[in-house]
Amino acid sequence: MHLEAFVRDVAVNLRPRPEQRDLIDRAAKLLGKNRSDFMLEAACARAQAVMLDQVFFSVDGERFRQFTKLLDEPPAPHPGLERPMAVKAPWGRTSAKT
Repeated sequence: MHLEAFVRDVAVNLRPRPEQRDLIDRAAKLLGKNRSDFMLEAACARAQAVMLDQVFFSVDGERFRQFTKLLDEPPAPHPGLERPMAVKAPWGRTSAKT
């Protein structure tokens, strides 16, 4: 692997309050990471979550009808799902005690 792949060339400066810094440092230590690596990992995970929540795709009317038709169709039979699908959810059961 090339060394260039590991070079960080952009600095991001943050000025946390002391209690925030201490919290971050304690959590990083628990994971065996330094503050920078912990913060980058946490920030990237949050950024990915935000991006995934913002996904939008546009389709014309015909494609939308095809898409909703597929969603409305019952799933195809699958041998591995027969037993789990037959189990009634606890919240869907009627109680004998009323």
